[in-house]
Amino acid sequence: MLDVLGAINNLAWTTEHHFLHIKNQHDFLRIWAIQFELAYTDFRVIQMALQLDAQTDLLQRFTKAYDTVYHYEYAFVKDGLTGFNQAFGDQIDQYELAQQKLLAILDELKQQQPQPTKENDLI
Repeated sequence: MLDVLGAINNLAWTTEHHFLHIKNQHDFLRIWAIQFELAYTDFRVIQMALQLDAQTDLLQRFTKAYDTVYHYEYAFVKDGLTGFNQAFGDQIDQYELAQQKLLAILDELKQQQPQPTKENDLI
């Protein structure tokens, strides 16, 4: 599998921090939207690595887990905290489970990555 450790780490950080941001009812910040877009790029990079490595099952599980988290985050990016609360305010437990599932898959992917070295630890 391609070395996509940076993308895995970025997506894990963003997933966890965005969940905590919403759970703690913090207002929308511009940087949040930028992080959201960058996380999407990380998602696509990881998908490509899985496709090139013919890991179809893991690709499908990863894509489904990301898609679930994406819908929660998109509601916040689109309409802020008020919009998120209207759409998913009563589903914070489901959102937490979804982000935990994605984080678990990212940990699984991390096991396939080379150990960080000075040369490959670029982030």
